[in-house]
Amino acid sequence: MPLVSTGELVSEARAAGHGVAAFNVITLEHAEAVALGAERAGTPAILQISENAVKFHGGRLSAIAAATAAVARASSAPLSLHLDHVTDAELLRAAHPEGFSSVMFDASKLSYGENLKATADAVRWGHERGIWVEAELGKVGGKEGEAPLDAHTPGVRTDPAEAAAYVAETGVDALAVAVGSSHAMTERTASLDHELIAALAAAVPVPLVLHGSSGVPDDEIRQAITSGMVKINVGTALNAAFTGEVRAYLGAHETGVDPRKYLAPAREAMAGTVAGFLGLLK
Repeated sequence: MPLVSTGELVSEARAAGHGVAAFNVITLEHAEAVALGAERAGTPAILQISENAVKFHGGRLSAIAAATAAVARASSAPLSLHLDHVTDAELLRAAHPEGFSSVMFDASKLSYGENLKATADAVRWGHERGIWVEAELGKVGGKEGEAPLDAHTPGVRTDPAEAAAYVAETGVDALAVAVGSSHAMTERTASLDHELIAALAAAVPVPLVLHGSSGVPDDEIRQAITSGMVKINVGTALNAAFTGEVRAYLGAHETGVDPRKYLAPAREAMAGTVAGFLGLLK
């Protein structure tokens, strides 16, 4: 079916009181797994390509974007295309011609004032082209190349009053907030601050986004949605499922050389992970 817009999926989920999941795509198999998992779960999903994934593909967005969009259009599930954690202005400008309906512009490493100005500029650019823009306030941490960050460190979490001012001044369409999760967690042990989530949901008029959801237990995700989270980002959990199957196959077949033999079960494992997360959000 045709690509749908991220803004539409997020708005529908918010109105219905449930969540919508966004899954990171690195390879074609990731995109195929997300589409398959969404079809099995009977729910929409967001296919997101991060700036780090673009770097993996030699800094060229076009090929992975075109492949991901083709997978989405061939699927029976409603799927959107989102450009994630963009810090580079040139990559931001590439979103529109490549068919992305949304971007997450990430100025979270900057000071509050610099973040606000850069994000407001990105929002103006995006809205002129009909692009839905997500931003981040607070420090989720855990991305590759970042120093280790304790999600419980004072000053790390997003302040509701600051969030309200930030949303009002930037005009963002959604806000990623720091509430206890962290990127790249391989164990599901994160404990979220649900009182803070509820306070943030009451303070800002836009949907909230939970980054680092791979490290959040099922019950915590369900409660987070009840507290006000809408867009739930998942990346590392897919990579763990993928890599686990590749390791298992190569360990049992030391002389194997056909990548299809291990990519097929790896893709299937990711599809199962996708369907599992989507089942939490209904």
